[in-house]
Amino acid sequence: MAAIALCILLGGCTCSFTVNPSLDISQYGHTAWTIRDGFAPGTAFSMAQTPDGYLWLGTEFGLFRSDGVRFVPWKPPAGQQLPESPYALLVTRDGTLWIGTFAGLASWNNGKLTQYPEVGAGFITSLLEDREGTVWAGTMGGSPGTTTGQLCAIQNGSAHCSGQDGAFGGFVWSLGEDSSGALWAGAESGLWRWKPGPPKRYAVPGVRLADLTQSGAGRLIVGIRGGGLRQVVGDKLEAYPIRSAMNSNATLPDRDIDANKLLRDRDGGLWIGTNQRGLIHVHHGRTDVFTAESGLSGNIIAGLFEDREGNIWVSTAGGLDRFRELPVTTVSAKQGLSSDNVHSVIATTDGSTWIATRDGLTRWQKGQTTIFRKADGLPDDMVQSMYQDHAGRIWVFTGHGLAWFNNGKFVSVDGVPSMEVYSITGDNAGNLWLSGNKGLSHLREGRLIENLPWTALGRHQQAKVIIFDQDRGGLWLGFWQDGGVEYFKDGQVRFSYTAANGMTRGPVAGLRLDRDGAVWAATQNGGVSRIKDGRITTLTTSKGLPCNRIHWTTEEDDRSLWMYTACGLLRIPHSQVDAWISDPARRVEPTLWDATDGALPWGSPSSFGPTFANAADGKLWFVTREDIAVVDPPHLALNKLPPPVHIEKIVADYKVYWQNLPGASIPNVHLPARTRDVEIDYTALSLTAPEKMQFRVKLEGQDNDWRVPVNSRHTHYTNLSPGPHRFRVIASNNSGVWNEQGDSLEFSIAPAYYQMNWFRALCAAAVLALVWAIYQIRVRQLRHDFALTLETRVGERTSIARELHDTLLQSFQGLMLRFEIVSQLLPDRPVEAKHKLDGAMKQAADAITEGRDAVQGLRESTFQANDLARAVNTLGEELAADLGDHGSPAFRVTVEGESRDLHPISRDEIYRIAAETLRNAFRHAQARQIEVEVRYGNQQFRMRVRDDGKGMDTVVLAGEGEPEGHFGLRGMRERAKVIGGKLVVWSEVGVGTEVELIVPASSAYTTARKGSWLSQKFAGKA
Repeated sequence: MAAIALCILLGGCTCSFTVNPSLDISQYGHTAWTIRDGFAPGTAFSMAQTPDGYLWLGTEFGLFRSDGVRFVPWKPPAGQQLPESPYALLVTRDGTLWIGTFAGLASWNNGKLTQYPEVGAGFITSLLEDREGTVWAGTMGGSPGTTTGQLCAIQNGSAHCSGQDGAFGGFVWSLGEDSSGALWAGAESGLWRWKPGPPKRYAVPGVRLADLTQSGAGRLIVGIRGGGLRQVVGDKLEAYPIRSAMNSNATLPDRDIDANKLLRDRDGGLWIGTNQRGLIHVHHGRTDVFTAESGLSGNIIAGLFEDREGNIWVSTAGGLDRFRELPVTTVSAKQGLSSDNVHSVIATTDGSTWIATRDGLTRWQKGQTTIFRKADGLPDDMVQSMYQDHAGRIWVFTGHGLAWFNNGKFVSVDGVPSMEVYSITGDNAGNLWLSGNKGLSHLREGRLIENLPWTALGRHQQAKVIIFDQDRGGLWLGFWQDGGVEYFKDGQVRFSYTAANGMTRGPVAGLRLDRDGAVWAATQNGGVSRIKDGRITTLTTSKGLPCNRIHWTTEEDDRSLWMYTACGLLRIPHSQVDAWISDPARRVEPTLWDATDGALPWGSPSSFGPTFANAADGKLWFVTREDIAVVDPPHLALNKLPPPVHIEKIVADYKVYWQNLPGASIPNVHLPARTRDVEIDYTALSLTAPEKMQFRVKLEGQDNDWRVPVNSRHTHYTNLSPGPHRFRVIASNNSGVWNEQGDSLEFSIAPAYYQMNWFRALCAAAVLALVWAIYQIRVRQLRHDFALTLETRVGERTSIARELHDTLLQSFQGLMLRFEIVSQLLPDRPVEAKHKLDGAMKQAADAITEGRDAVQGLRESTFQANDLARAVNTLGEELAADLGDHGSPAFRVTVEGESRDLHPISRDEIYRIAAETLRNAFRHAQARQIEVEVRYGNQQFRMRVRDDGKGMDTVVLAGEGEPEGHFGLRGMRERAKVIGGKLVVWSEVGVGTEVELIVPASSAYTTARKGSWLSQKFAGKA
């Protein structure tokens, strides 16, 4: 197999479509994928294109499929396989891909791979479909059962092979068809004319035949390995001469042709792939060569193919190359210019185009070039600016002076003071004006009339461009330094347009007068300005231009506007130009040709002019950064084929759920529930300039309108809703031709349980239940608030009752005791009775005050100072004083622990409890001793009131024996409950009574004191 692989580069197939055959190879757009740079497929032996637009490559590493951007290995569906690695490829008119391998023949169509055992398991060298639709396969002998080469015809699924008798020798290497429909086969035994009629052999002794194709006249051309070309003329093979690329009058030697692969394109260009000498292109009688030194991926040509858009594909031992016709064609020294360093260009009335370069002047006429230098009368080989006057004379300025063309030679003209002239113009009366570095020179009939220094025009530097206004009779001048435009007539500047009066800032690189008399000024920073009747309007990026650096403008015959800019060549349709002139606020939508189209962007234009020319044949010539370019507006190389669009795969959460694999249909893809990220890959098949394709995508139901994806062949969606979705994609080719149908993919996302209707209904029911529960809670809250309000009112009434009991009633009871004493003393002891009566009257006044204070005390604290012990002690002293000297018990108050501020409410209630207890002890207990103990603990507050009086009956102690209208014990318990405390009353008849109040620290004190765990333990025990 290794030996066969070495011979592979001698085989091939032919196809044809269209490129411009008048162009040299170097003038095509060229892209190379090299194995050295990582081109994965390796050497491609053959290429084909299926109706879906994909390019197929049969390579040393297998079968690959490409969209022009990615080269992807192709594998047949599971359970199917190719017999061996591919070598020969063919796509027939019904769209079937035929694959000739090293071990048999197969075909691929509608997702099915079919093999043809009748052809055998030998090496398939070549494939061809004839006019009747029969597929022909040439084979090489050497496999088991097939010792000789065969020619097999496959029709209606069955194959019939010829050559078992050894007539072809060891192999049939190439197949071809001439213009008459005759089938030809190149075999080891010679050239065979197989049909129509009986087979006929043309012996070619001593040579090995390579590829077959047609001549421009429809005859068969035969490539000879290691030799040249032959053509069938009648019954003989004759030489097919090719002119030398170096000398058009000589023929190319056969050894320099070394033909391996042949391709005749639709427009008659002949492409010859050689074994070691690169690519030869023959067109219109001219020959040019493109080799690895020119940028070809390799000099050994393995295959040639022309796709449906007219691109020429060349496979080599070093990679893959694509050649395509560009809208903008470059003309350089390779096409006959005197130099690639071009300064200016003019188109003359005789149909010629003159190109001024750094090394001579070239006249281009009907594809032929003539070069003029000093020997032809030029003052210098470096030609700067040019002009053709009204009489047809051609004027050129060089580094050493001015000259004009006369009878095939140039005649020098003396007197111009400038060493550099940037622009020349003239009128119909024989006057010339030259804008030079020494001033504005005026000549008439070749004689200098005057030279105005630029300071006379108020300028410090020369005008970059000047044009004569035939209607107004004056000059328009555009200036580079400081910018601006001036109109000069009769020795004076009549009008000046600068930034001060509306002109955009920046150097003026070009001036032009249109048919309406308006002046168009191309500026380097501010777009293009139009001056008409003193009014300036400017077209910039804000109105649709892709950039603001404009080198020149011109009009096409249909009045469309062309511009050369820093970002490429622009064309604006005349309808848009007219609309913008009528309404300067309108936007334009220009067509842009950039570097990929042959229009090299240029930041700074040539210093000399003119830098563009409108030729008589409608072509537009313009100076670029390297050479000169030509565009043919009426015959632009437009790609009119809308690109096929294909969705290639859908990925959900990094898992591929569908892929456009061989035989795969596009079903309704089902994605799982809770899918978060959905990625969709797609492509469009335009092989001309895939990098310039545009895509628009739309997910119906998600996107309101078409949108432009960030990644041109990939789009990404997140958090899509469950349910069905339909994704659509459309694309346009490099010429803006859209495939509006595009491709679509339907997919659905399963809902999660929480996205299902039953769950939503359940949630709705739960929400309703929650609302009902909240409503019920609110109703209960309102009821509770009402009950609490009612309880508060009852509590207030109870509090008032306690206050009345503890203040007014107690005071009045004390008064009754005093009045009783007074009553007993009156008869016998009047003085003492009067003293007691005065005390009673004072006590009555105090009772009134105490009543008033009690009412106020319902809102305020009982005492202002936060000292409970002192308040209790004061109260005890007052009660003792009421009893007089006789029968008054001993009274004392003790305090344990550090005194702390009590909470105002707790303080008042504690004091009320203490007061009630003391009043009972002083007035009813008949005690000899009353003691109050106050203890400030960390965990609780405790107060004990003890007496040694007569005690209380157990019935009263239980709260059941209190006289009606008395609230002593009950009120005390209520007060203790209000502050969260506990009231304990112990009493025994004849022994005494003890009342203990315990209140938690959190309720008793204003701020609870935190102590250590040990101190808390001791406090608890205490």
